[in-house]
Amino acid sequence: MVSSSEAIRERGRRKGGGGNGSEGMRKLLLGLGFLVQGFRCFPWMAVNFFLKDGLKVDPSTLQILQCSANLPMVAKPFYGILSDSFYIFGQHRVPYIAFGAFLQAVSWIAIFLSPSNISFFTITLYLLLGNLGASVVEVANDAMVAELGKPPSSSSKNSPHSSSGQLQSFVWIAASVGGVLGNLAGGIAIDRFSPQVMFLMFGILLSIQFLVTIFTHESSLDLPKSPSDRGIKKQLSELIVALRKPEIYYSIIWFAASYAMIPALTGTMFYYQTEHLGIESSVLGISKVFGQAAMLLWGIIYNKNLKSMSPRKLILAIQATMAVFMFSDVLFVKGIYRMFGIPDSLYVVLFSGLAEVLYFFKILPFNVLMAQLCPPGCEGSVMAFLMSTLAMAVIISGYLGVVLSSFVQVTGNDFSGLGHALLIQAVCTLLPIYCSSSLPDGVKAKTKPKQG
Repeated sequence: MVSSSEAIRERGRRKGGGGNGSEGMRKLLLGLGFLVQGFRCFPWMAVNFFLKDGLKVDPSTLQILQCSANLPMVAKPFYGILSDSFYIFGQHRVPYIAFGAFLQAVSWIAIFLSPSNISFFTITLYLLLGNLGASVVEVANDAMVAELGKPPSSSSKNSPHSSSGQLQSFVWIAASVGGVLGNLAGGIAIDRFSPQVMFLMFGILLSIQFLVTIFTHESSLDLPKSPSDRGIKKQLSELIVALRKPEIYYSIIWFAASYAMIPALTGTMFYYQTEHLGIESSVLGISKVFGQAAMLLWGIIYNKNLKSMSPRKLILAIQATMAVFMFSDVLFVKGIYRMFGIPDSLYVVLFSGLAEVLYFFKILPFNVLMAQLCPPGCEGSVMAFLMSTLAMAVIISGYLGVVLSSFVQVTGNDFSGLGHALLIQAVCTLLPIYCSSSLPDGVKAKTKPKQG
C-alpha cells in the first residue's frame, strides 16, 4: 500500500520539473538548519561571559559545564534509530527537526526569563535541554545529508541523489556562515546587551526555524525511499551489522580516539585571554569570526580541489597541523611572540581563532567517507553513532583538560603552568598519527560492467 506522502511525491515526478523544486526545498531546510547550528556560538559566547562575570565560576567549573552540557549528544544513536524507524504523519526527518528546534527555543527563552541570580544547577539543566534539542536536529539533518549524498553508480549518474561530497560541502558552508555571523554578532552584542537579551534573540531565531519546518512537508524534499515498517529492533540489528564492517568501526574508533586523547584547555585559555591578558570581548569575537571564515573557506576549497584526495592523508595532515598550532600556543604563552613585537590581540585573532576551528577541519572529509560507507537504510543510525562517539570523545577531552590544568596547577589567577599544559596537549595530538593504519584511503563508486 502506497503512503500518501509517496503518492504526492509520485504525482510531482509525473508533472516534471519536480527535481529542481525538491532540490531548492532541501537546500532551504538543510541550509537553514545548519546555519542555525553554526549560529549556536552566539548564545554560547554569552553563556561563557555570564558564567565568568555573573556567576563568578572558575575556569575548571566553566569547562566542566561546557563538557557536561554535551551529554545529550552521546545519545544520538537512539535519536537516529527513532528517526529511521518511526514515521510521524508519513515523515521521518522533518518532524524531528521541528521537535528539536522547539526544545531549543524553550530552553533559551527559559534562561532569558530566569532571574539574573539563577543557580548553576538550573542553568545547567536548561543548557542540557537545549543541547538535547540540538542533537535531535543534527541527527535528522545528518541523516538527510547521508541519504542524499550517496556515491553515484553507473545507472544513476544523473540522479539528484548522486551528489556525493557536494551536499556535505554545502551544509558545511552553511554552518560556517552561521558561525561567522554568530561570532561577529556575539562579539558586538556582548558589549551592548546583557547575556539574557542574547539568549532571547537566539530563542526567536529558533522559533523561526520551528515555524519554517512545520510548514515544510517531507514529500517536497524527494528523499530516497526507505521501508517505513522497520521497528527499533530491526533497525538496531542493521546498525550492529553496519558497525561490524571493519572499515566502519576501525575508522570510527580512530576518529574518536584522535579527539579523546587530546586534553582540551578551552576554559583555561578563555580565562587566560580575558583575565590575564585583558583581551576585550570584541577581539575574541573577531578571532572566532576569523576561525569560522577559515572553516567556510575550507569547505569551498575541499569541494573544489580536495574531494578526490585520499581522506586518510588529508585527515593526518590536519592532525599534524593541529599539533603545530599547539606548539605555537606554547611560544605565545611564554611571551616569545611579544618579544618580536607581535601584539597579543593580533595573535589571538589570527592564530587562536584558526587553531580553535582547525580541531574540526577533519570532520568534513571523514563525514564524506562515512556517508559513502553507510549501508542503505540506516544512514541516520550510523551517522548518529559517529557523532555520538565524537561527542563522547570531546567530553572526555574536556574532562582530561580539567585534570591536566589541575595537575600543572593552573587556576583563574595563576597561569604559570599553562605552557607545560599546552606542550603536553601538543604531544598528545601527535599520538594518533602513529596508529592511523585503520583509516581507509577512500571509497570508489561501484560501476556495472558493460554488457557485450
